[in-house]
Amino acid sequence: MYARRRRGYFLMMGVCIVLFVSAWAFVRLWSMPAAIAMCVVAMVIPPIAAMVANRRGPDDRWWDDPSGDPKSDEWWDELDGKKRH
Repeated sequence: MYARRRRGYFLMMGVCIVLFVSAWAFVRLWSMPAAIAMCVVAMVIPPIAAMVANRRGPDDRWWDDPSGDPKSDEWWDELDGKKRH
């Protein structure tokens, strides 16, 4: 899952760079409003790419990994409605 998220992130950031560079390299020569629109779209992509890269999948365990303290883990699992095996 990590590779899929990373691939999505780099794809989106690549599109962002292509939009930005092409907008000011050659699109501005034909249409300044189109170049500005491309930059606005490129500006929106990085936050979305960060959300895609950091999205937590259903099988991912990040901050809720067991701490090693059985009593604490049992207490948190009870609060989360999980049962330990």
